[in-house]
Amino acid sequence: MKKLILSTCGTSLLTNLVPTQRDLIYRHANIRNPDEIPDNERKILQTLVTTTLPERLRRSSLEEQARLSAEINGIFRYYDGCLCFDTGPDIHWLVTTDTWLGEATGRAVGDVLEKQGHQVEVKRIPDLRTNSLEGFRLGMSELVRMCAQEIKGMRDGHYRIIFNLTGGFKSVQGFMQALGMLYADESIYVFEGTSELLRLPRLPISMDALNLAKIHERIFRRYAAGLPISNEDVENIPDPLLMFIDGEVTLSLWGEAVWKEVGSEILCKGLLPPIDAKLRYGDGFEKTLQNCSSHEFRQINERLGDLARYLNNGNNPKRLDFKKLKAPKGRCTHECDAWAQSGAKRLFGYYDNGVFVVVELAAGLH
Repeated sequence: MKKLILSTCGTSLLTNLVPTQRDLIYRHANIRNPDEIPDNERKILQTLVTTTLPERLRRSSLEEQARLSAEINGIFRYYDGCLCFDTGPDIHWLVTTDTWLGEATGRAVGDVLEKQGHQVEVKRIPDLRTNSLEGFRLGMSELVRMCAQEIKGMRDGHYRIIFNLTGGFKSVQGFMQALGMLYADESIYVFEGTSELLRLPRLPISMDALNLAKIHERIFRRYAAGLPISNEDVENIPDPLLMFIDGEVTLSLWGEAVWKEVGSEILCKGLLPPIDAKLRYGDGFEKTLQNCSSHEFRQINERLGDLARYLNNGNNPKRLDFKKLKAPKGRCTHECDAWAQSGAKRLFGYYDNGVFVVVELAAGLH
């Protein structure tokens, strides 16, 4: 069976390679751009990354490479002491932090795997750094999206999903272990200093994401549109889907996983109700959507979310392009994009006592 092996990557390969520079590596582990590092320290690290590391790996046996790298060690043990595959090359995703040294380490691990015939993709996750809680949460959100969409797609394509959590930062490992319960067929881990492979099968649980999203559709859509969610709104939502920060409520990473897994499916089904009191639909609006495809309905629902956000905080992204008409179109005084690609269409409407009323979908005025 084809396999996708996702490995969390840290900097163990560098620190094990040159233990005397461990403090230097740790000190700059969260730096994105090497130019931010003092010249003398940057030169040491650049020599380590560009010369010492590849040369040492080139001269090392697989056993030594496994001793140097926690990530390689986990993969090495999974393949029973080699890096061979049975039915064709496996796919490896190497998840690295959004840092210079993190990506360099991941690419070095990837070089080892590619030389053994495996297909490798290094996934540098934006904001996945451990020195900023807000940034780290954004990185976690991207990992949720990757699992809910990309990895789920690979499973649907009959790949066996393995999470190799031997390497990487502890904060990332812990979160990926939780995600592995839902999205991996198996999670593996090698205890430090041993050759014992711990194999954790997927738990017999599932998340009824579609039903949860349908029941609480308005809240999920408000979150996706960047609109505030009140405490009253979430009284009946399961606690694991929520997170409270400085007195404000938002979706937890599990809540994000629910929406990212099934949100597109819900948005494609047809016109959804307005998600804010400052937005409503005119009596004939739905009739103008009769010939829309599921993909077009998704775009309409997304733009209506953008429109609701604009009505609350004035944020007018390019994809919305909300503006006043040069001349009224019947009752309509304003327009915004529904979609801008071929066969572009606009949404037209007018203000009524502070509420924007969407009247029709039609071709833009030129």
